[in-house]
Amino acid sequence: MRIALIGQLDFGKAVLEAFLARGDEVAAVFCAPETGRPDPLRLAAEARGVPVHQFARLTDPEAAAALAASGAQIGVMAYVTQFVPQAFCAVPRFGMIQFHPSLLPAHRGASAMSWAIIAGRRQTGLSIFRPTDGLDEGPVILQRRVKIEPDDTLGTLYFGKIFPLGVAALIEAAELVVAGKGAAVAQHEADGGYEGIIRDAESEIHWASHIDLIFNLVRGCDPSPGAWTRFEGRRVFLHDARKVVARVFAEVKGKKLGEVVSVGPGGMRVMGQGGFLDIGRVRVEGGKKVAAAEAGIAAGAVLGS
Repeated sequence: MRIALIGQLDFGKAVLEAFLARGDEVAAVFCAPETGRPDPLRLAAEARGVPVHQFARLTDPEAAAALAASGAQIGVMAYVTQFVPQAFCAVPRFGMIQFHPSLLPAHRGASAMSWAIIAGRRQTGLSIFRPTDGLDEGPVILQRRVKIEPDDTLGTLYFGKIFPLGVAALIEAAELVVAGKGAAVAQHEADGGYEGIIRDAESEIHWASHIDLIFNLVRGCDPSPGAWTRFEGRRVFLHDARKVVARVFAEVKGKKLGEVVSVGPGGMRVMGQGGFLDIGRVRVEGGKKVAAAEAGIAAGAVLGS
């Protein structure tokens, strides 16, 4: 196959390398302009002699012209944050396919995996679909399901499960489409759901919430952006959490919601409604992640105030 790859970061790099390892020709790579560290996809493409384009907007006519000049049979969208118009998608002979880390139409949006964990789902997955101008709303070519384990975090779910399956699924879907077998089925809108990006407001911990909800929030935001609480006027981000259910009243008697009930080599234990959260590592705003026992938060402190 002769493909054009639209994407970025480590997932885009892995997709590039997977197609090249098969002997496919990557005619061009389109990735967003960088604002921070160098993009791994751009670096990998340049190292392999693949032409790289970094348009500020893929709506620019020059972007479509560059795609047409590449002669790609199919466009493959792997972790794309830019808006991709239909005029751009329609350039390759076999159009465009896109990866999304949820079982569409559930969990449309950029924080799909986090919301699946936060909502307490027991399974999620990925979808390869035909992009439209609606966000994650196009017809689906194939899906793959994965189980969300009770202790899965955003990191383990993505890197351990969805990431490798997604690379393989994009290759499989591209093969189907080019072979004329990639039928796309419209999403069932009655089951549709969209959630916005998880930012500070969504990732703040409220210790009066049930411990199940707190635990799901922390693991759904781990490693990024990090669920957070306040201590002495600074935000404290919590990582490597484990849930401990309070079985009887005596376990919580005399303790406050958000109270650090113990700190030791095993971590920091904080009380929530219905139980406790054992925290392995924390990051105080402006600092680096450290073991919870080294964060300078003593037993008896009350978080969230």
